[in-house]
Amino acid sequence: MTATLAPLATPVDGTAAAIAAGRRRRARGRAARTLVLAALVVAVFVVSLMVGRTFYGLDEVVRVILGQQVPGASFTVGELRLPRASLGLLAGFAFGIAGVTFQTILRNPLASPDIIGVTWGASAAGVFGVVVLSLSDTGVSLLALAGALATALAIYFLAYRRGFSGARLVLIGIGVAAMLQSVVSWVLSRASDWDMPAAMQWLTGSLNGASWQSVAPLAVASAVLVPLMLAQSRALGALRLGDDTAAALGVRVPVARLALILGSVALLAFATGAAGPIAFVAFMAGPIASRLLGPGASLLLPAGLVGALLVLAADLVGQFAFDARYPVGVVTGALGAPFLVSLLARTARKGRTP
Repeated sequence: MTATLAPLATPVDGTAAAIAAGRRRRARGRAARTLVLAALVVAVFVVSLMVGRTFYGLDEVVRVILGQQVPGASFTVGELRLPRASLGLLAGFAFGIAGVTFQTILRNPLASPDIIGVTWGASAAGVFGVVVLSLSDTGVSLLALAGALATALAIYFLAYRRGFSGARLVLIGIGVAAMLQSVVSWVLSRASDWDMPAAMQWLTGSLNGASWQSVAPLAVASAVLVPLMLAQSRALGALRLGDDTAAALGVRVPVARLALILGSVALLAFATGAAGPIAFVAFMAGPIASRLLGPGASLLLPAGLVGALLVLAADLVGQFAFDARYPVGVVTGALGAPFLVSLLARTARKGRTP
């Protein structure tokens, strides 16, 4: 009679189980922090609908959103505050996703569209549309899209010499940004007195005057592009490890990189066309999301949520925290400048170059 012995658990099996358990624990932690971010965005969005010269309760806001007629609130909330908050939500989300995409592909936290000139391409085209062509909101959005795409493609192909180099792209982008700032200044110098306020308000980055007509192009672009960008999360995570590693993982590096850049540029351009170049949101969202979720996480959705939270909260601060009302871009600029200095200081301590 032969006895059958059960296989004994080996140390290797125990180590593998511990690694798997650690991965599940980290994934649950990241999911929980992402849900908290989403809850904060919803909370600030609702608060922005409730507060103003007249306070409306949550029940009145919900009835307006459901399409019911509420005396006073239907106009104030439905026609003024809801488009403004929706524009802030969508623009912040678009800036966040676009920024973290560039920073991940270039493996440099300083390489956001604000820094490397893509935003300035949209700004130059948008100001030209406002001052010279007197275009509508939709026309300005489309012209800003064309300007951002042309700028991004020009920077990409100028930087592509015997292979792709992130450092070369950042340096060329900074030079192109300086050139486009000169173009914006030249267009503004030719603006008439009645065009100057609209151009300056648009350049500052503002949600003032938001309407459903200005929200619609960005909403349609987000509905199409955000799912496509989120579907590329795996490719973007692989590109963060380097081109050779990404190719070894089965990613078609040139195609994935170009698709991600085009998608993020389109989101950035529609957001800029609708709300203007809100300063430093694209730059700050990715690093903040990375600190919240830790290394190894997919940052597209968290960075979008951080961007939306930054814009909505900054708009509330700009409207109600001071004696005068300030555009949202003034508040994000005041936050982003010290953030940039601290990031440069940390980068210098690590011995890295932009």
